[in-house]
Amino acid sequence: MENLAKIIQDLAPMAYYVGGAVRNSLLKKYSTDIDIALPKQDLLKVSKSLASKLKATAFEMDAEFGVWRISSKNGLQIDVCAIIGKDIKQDLKRRDFTINAFACPVSKVKKIKVKDKSYLLVLNPKDILDLNKGQQDLKAKVIRANNTLVFKEDPLRLFRAFRTAAQLNFKISPATLTLIKKYSKLAANPAGERIQEEFKKIFKEKNTAFYLKEMQSAGLFKILLPELEKQKACAKCYYGEGGVWTHTLLVVERMEFLLDKVSEIFKPYGKKMANIAQDKALYKMAAFLHDIAKPATAKMMKGRLRFFYHEEKGAAMAKEFLKKLKYSNDEIKMICKMIEFHLRPSNLASNEIVTDKGIYKFFKELGPAGLPMLLLCWSDYTSYVSVSQTKALIKKAHAPVMTIEEARKKENVGKTLRHMQMLNFLISKYFTEKQKIVLPPKLLDGKQVMEILNIQPSPLVGDILEKLTLAQVEGKITDEKTAKNWLLTHIKPTLK
Repeated sequence: MENLAKIIQDLAPMAYYVGGAVRNSLLKKYSTDIDIALPKQDLLKVSKSLASKLKATAFEMDAEFGVWRISSKNGLQIDVCAIIGKDIKQDLKRRDFTINAFACPVSKVKKIKVKDKSYLLVLNPKDILDLNKGQQDLKAKVIRANNTLVFKEDPLRLFRAFRTAAQLNFKISPATLTLIKKYSKLAANPAGERIQEEFKKIFKEKNTAFYLKEMQSAGLFKILLPELEKQKACAKCYYGEGGVWTHTLLVVERMEFLLDKVSEIFKPYGKKMANIAQDKALYKMAAFLHDIAKPATAKMMKGRLRFFYHEEKGAAMAKEFLKKLKYSNDEIKMICKMIEFHLRPSNLASNEIVTDKGIYKFFKELGPAGLPMLLLCWSDYTSYVSVSQTKALIKKAHAPVMTIEEARKKENVGKTLRHMQMLNFLISKYFTEKQKIVLPPKLLDGKQVMEILNIQPSPLVGDILEKLTLAQVEGKITDEKTAKNWLLTHIKPTLK
């Protein structure tokens, strides 16, 4: 590509580079897009001229505020927006945070570095219009509101503050946190899909649990997700200070730890599990919501706190929340399935021996959510021991599943280790015996079953096919001939 800075200078001499591209360039970080602000009367002409020169497409994104996007096949993205107010200074005053309230005349930028479809403006800090000490805040790694009305004017900024902090590993200033608390009642106002986008960006970054805790302290979940807010007062006798909320944050932390080390933790199937675990935002959301129904289901039974059916009720509650945030149907189905069945491996582990039949039923019922749900279980189980203990247990988790008595002797650590071994056992079975146990090939179809047993189409045929598959998983039948004989000897006598 010829000198991009020169092209922009020639076609938009009165424009300014603004926003994230300026901020990131000051931090020596590349940006995936470039924002340009210019007088409104020049918006249409400059947008189309740039698109033509760059062999890209220009389209209007926001007619009300005057925003056009220029997008090319090679990944170039430039957003051209109208200056709001009488001049660029007024425009900068209305921006969200001081570290985003920068403008640099395009005439001052002689070069734009391009790397992997990302861009770095080569600029001089002295050329930047900075009205509110934003460069000082960048050096101090602080997120500070640009004015006292930023959250009132756009409540999405309540979430964007934490997203920006997570992406840059910055802290939000105390005064800005106080301002967020003041306007937290507006947290449910932004469109669901826009809140979803902020959540996903937070969940893709490090230290997610820290920022979730800060969001909770600022009162955002009290408005957006009241059910979650109730976790703090629930089960303190079991989880300590912070109750279920403390446990939730620990599970999110363990999920983050796991997602960063999947290949190592699940050897020799680590690469296959890593392929499954690529969507970090989805898995962290599942961890975030997995015990959402515990406060609603908490009951003392014979002196013991219980949460009967919290996983089923939790899946229903999570579904409503995710629908409100406009998650896709596939994402909702996956997350809710993981939540609904996250106790299933524990139920399997309560048996001394897990049969092939039990493994078949487990993966059949969960379908595509089978392996993903095991990642949630791993994060849940390991949240009951320290990080150092977790690291030590990973090395022992590949051993054969210890007996219940052996686990009991090691107390809490033993219980966690047995569960981890059970998860590894299930993963191993999935990958090594998939054709035998998880997805055994059909030996007979419905039509054959009806012919052999002389029966008409009905739900009974499906039931018989399932029994046939279970017999196959248990090794009672191995081919078409033994399957036919099994039908005649085990099923036909039961038909009237």
